[in-house]
Amino acid sequence: MFLHYKDALDEESIGAFAYVQQDDKLQGPLFRDFEIQLLVVQELEQSYSKINHVMYGDMRCQIVRISYKELRGKLVACEKSDLVKCLLKGELIADTDDRLSNLRLEFQEFMQPLRDQKMFLEFSRFLRLYLEAKRYMGEGHVMDAYHSVTESLHHWARIELIERGIRPESHVWEQVRGLNTAVHKLYEELTVSKETVQQRVELVLLGCEFSVLSKMGECSSLLISVIGSRNKPWSIEELIEHPELEMVSDELPLVLRKLVYRSKIKEVQALSSVGINSKRDILYSTI
Repeated sequence: MFLHYKDALDEESIGAFAYVQQDDKLQGPLFRDFEIQLLVVQELEQSYSKINHVMYGDMRCQIVRISYKELRGKLVACEKSDLVKCLLKGELIADTDDRLSNLRLEFQEFMQPLRDQKMFLEFSRFLRLYLEAKRYMGEGHVMDAYHSVTESLHHWARIELIERGIRPESHVWEQVRGLNTAVHKLYEELTVSKETVQQRVELVLLGCEFSVLSKMGECSSLLISVIGSRNKPWSIEELIEHPELEMVSDELPLVLRKLVYRSKIKEVQALSSVGINSKRDILYSTI
């Protein structure tokens, strides 16, 4: 039935997913969506519009064009639930080199390197929000700290799922319910305890600090493995461009520095022939 949608593809397209909205539970004008979501995957970024709204007969269709690299990045980051829906539930109407079917399989079965990439990404966000909450508390902004630490627990919960080989979905707290995890107990402490907001945040921050320190090595194994894959130290530029780290490159600077402080990796200063006060690159190594 989707054959006539292929007119949305061009010579740069490597394939497409078509998803027909079938959720009759969503009622009211604010919940109405396009009847058809068409996800067209390109080899490279295109200069023309990434989104088109068209009619196929009496059905409204949103066409989204995205490069393969960007699609995989967003799937790792779980930034777009509609992309996940198209990937998992949509019909694959074109796939020139099997990359899209392989991507779907990797995501469905939560295979490597996807799992390590998501673990690293969730840990870096957990770390960033924990540090943000701690800073807010130091500045006396208790409610801002409450918001940040609540978000940090969400990423911690995703880590707990990934550690168990479970792919995190949008309903994370339902997924961790019944797993008897420390993060779920802290979430309940933060949200339903009779202590003051400040006391609750302080307690949860202590739990977050312990978790950050205990999980840092495991959750950063992807990065540590890449750094240890050669004897020569790495610059931050080289790590950002490494294919295994490409999808998590934005998170590298923060985690790198914390790994150095915790002696998980080493900081090496490049030799300079100009003088001790000249600019020298900071490099990273495991030896």
